[in-house]
Amino acid sequence: MNKFFILILLAFNSISFSQKGKSQPADAAKPFILGVIDEIQSEELNEKRVLNIYLPEGYKQDDATKYPVIYLLDGSADEDFIHIAGLVQFNSFEWINQVPKSIVVGIATVDRRRDFTFPTTIETDKKRFPTSGHSDKFIAFIEKELQPFIEKKYKTNDSKTIIGQSLGGLLETEILLKKPSLFNKYVIVSPSLWWNDGSLLNLDAEMLKESFKQQTEVYIAVGKEGLTPTETPRVMEVDANILAEKIKASKSKNVKVFFDYLPQENHGTILHPAVSNSFKFFFPVDKK
Repeated sequence: MNKFFILILLAFNSISFSQKGKSQPADAAKPFILGVIDEIQSEELNEKRVLNIYLPEGYKQDDATKYPVIYLLDGSADEDFIHIAGLVQFNSFEWINQVPKSIVVGIATVDRRRDFTFPTTIETDKKRFPTSGHSDKFIAFIEKELQPFIEKKYKTNDSKTIIGQSLGGLLETEILLKKPSLFNKYVIVSPSLWWNDGSLLNLDAEMLKESFKQQTEVYIAVGKEGLTPTETPRVMEVDANILAEKIKASKSKNVKVFFDYLPQENHGTILHPAVSNSFKFFFPVDKK
């Protein structure tokens, strides 16, 4: 049975606060609850995976309201879960009203090089990243186990977004080009398209065909990042732009893409502002 835990952002055991010259008793401190920690046993990955989950204000298991789900790669508490959940909460405040109240599912990382990369023909990368090349299993985990688990246990609607950066962006691109129906919104930030010498950029895809019917929105962002860590020189900004142009060339009228170049950001700083910008693309506000 999957365990259900409380995720505590701040817990104070014996800290006292001074207010108006008087000290409050230590037992007045209370935990600050951000969300819950859930677990899922994956047969595809042959391991237990931790899920950090933010539930929106007003979420009640016994009412009829259903919520969009935002799946976050690198979703550990010490990775991107807290600040992305904060962005979602902030943008869903009624005085902001940029984003509908949403559930955030942070997929805690185990081995991102294993999970986010497909097999490469580059020998040096095989040696540098010996566990790499098993994204097929991780994608199967998302499709066959994670999404059904979330949809059964939580109150979800049909809107599914995925957010990822770097190797996470590589995985998203693979999903978009190979199994686009898994999500209808993609936030692809600084994708590591240099993997296997950019082979994904040459891939034919269902979502590029006129027959593709699912409404799909793709936001791609890159900062001023320069050369990739490869023997064959590639430029992050160029690869990201090539991906955007590839998607723009889709013959399907149901695919929309927005390319966002953020020259003031680098590979380490870009995720937060990019996700914030993606919300403006996905949910434009009519300002009268």
